[in-house]
Amino acid sequence: MDALANLGEGLAIALGPSKLVFAFMGAVLGTAVGIIPGLGPTAAVSLLLPVSIMLDPLNAIILLAGIYYGSLYGGSTASILMRVPGEAASVVSCFDGYPMAQSGRAGVALGITAFASFLAGVAATFAITFLGPAFASSALAFGPVEKTALVVFGLTLAANIGEGPRMQAWVMVALGLLLSTLGVDLVSGEERYTFGIPNLRDGFHVAVLAMGMFGVSEVLMLSQRSQKIEKMVSTSYRLRDLLPDRQDWKSSAMPMTRGTVLGFFLGLLPGGGALIASFASYVMEKRISRHPERFGKGAIEGLAGPESANNAAAQASFIPLLCLGIPPNVVIGVIMGGLLMHGVVPGPRLIADHPHLFWGVVASMLIGNAMLIVLNVPLIRIFVLLLRVPPRIMAPSILVFCIIGAFSIHNSVFDVGVVVSCGIIAYGLRRSGFDLAPLLLAFLLGSLLEQNLRQGLIMGYGSLSVFVSSPISLTFLSIAGATLLLPLMRYIKQQVCSDAGA
Repeated sequence: MDALANLGEGLAIALGPSKLVFAFMGAVLGTAVGIIPGLGPTAAVSLLLPVSIMLDPLNAIILLAGIYYGSLYGGSTASILMRVPGEAASVVSCFDGYPMAQSGRAGVALGITAFASFLAGVAATFAITFLGPAFASSALAFGPVEKTALVVFGLTLAANIGEGPRMQAWVMVALGLLLSTLGVDLVSGEERYTFGIPNLRDGFHVAVLAMGMFGVSEVLMLSQRSQKIEKMVSTSYRLRDLLPDRQDWKSSAMPMTRGTVLGFFLGLLPGGGALIASFASYVMEKRISRHPERFGKGAIEGLAGPESANNAAAQASFIPLLCLGIPPNVVIGVIMGGLLMHGVVPGPRLIADHPHLFWGVVASMLIGNAMLIVLNVPLIRIFVLLLRVPPRIMAPSILVFCIIGAFSIHNSVFDVGVVVSCGIIAYGLRRSGFDLAPLLLAFLLGSLLEQNLRQGLIMGYGSLSVFVSSPISLTFLSIAGATLLLPLMRYIKQQVCSDAGA
């Protein structure tokens, strides 16, 4: 009851006029940031950080937090309609959301995305209220060794995403890891694979790769098939007819529940967050599905689970920040900087010293999610109408969208060239039967793997035994090993049975 009373006091604070204004601003800006490729929540929060210093600390955090979890709503829109991820955590939405849109179910995809995010956000807020501070202490057990094992496990999951033979998926994972090493070595300061090009010293930006591999390559695929097939569109554009029906809800209920639980706990872990939560949920749903062959072709479960997971993880990631002073990802790290600029030190004493701030932020998540659902659902009809645009107009529009997004990241023409080059290469890979999802996910995990692997080796004085001496690390490595060996054992068993039958 104390937790509910505290949440009630937080709601009384968060329902203040100024708090509602900044919650609404965060929701609107977050949605816009998510839809626009290349900007992303990290850049948006960083740009508004100097502005937030002029605000009340609670208003500032409500605004920045709203942008963060609001971007997850908007990021899926571009993924579903154009196969251009608005931000990294929305990459998974391309896998089944875009095929749903192409088959005339864009409204269902956008609707289930909005409702899944809303329900997961509300559930995560109540979980934070009752369980957050107690579970936050588990994050302290995750050092570089445990993070390395977690990322290794993530890489084995990445190889199970997408279609095609597993060997091809592992080739894509290896290529993604190779691309992640490009740039200046964090330890020695040496340049790797830069070929003397100054623009490559910082490596590739994830948004540049995502827009090239998914956006530009899709433009090329559209130009190829626009004359062969005709895009299916909805017969009705009334909002009631576009939203998910009873069967859609029945198919999505359990994936949303599992995604919310998984996302919440992964959000508590340093190095976890919305990205790992979304594709871990996707792999889990594909593994337990009775019809895994539907995934990647418009399975609503492959959209509902990850969308729930990434929103739950985004909100759960505030717990390590507020209760332990540990930012689990880059966006939360920037928000932590905003707290410090206001003289508020996040950590175990925050709830006792600044209870109005803690409970006000938690309560504002309920209000922000309600605003986001009210804002996004009526827009579904407008978004679906975009699918009526002919491919000869849509394809150049997506290309312009990607070029502007790439240029806006560093104001660099070089990034535009990278987007176009990646798109052409990705088009060739797709034509050859390779799935691009494992490559991008491995690229995102590669820098985390290298950083934590090196720190773990330093802690273990160069010995790999340090990674099996930790029970948490050993558990994740064992699960990763089982994930690799089980398909191989199943294949050997099938071969033995077929030889015996012959």
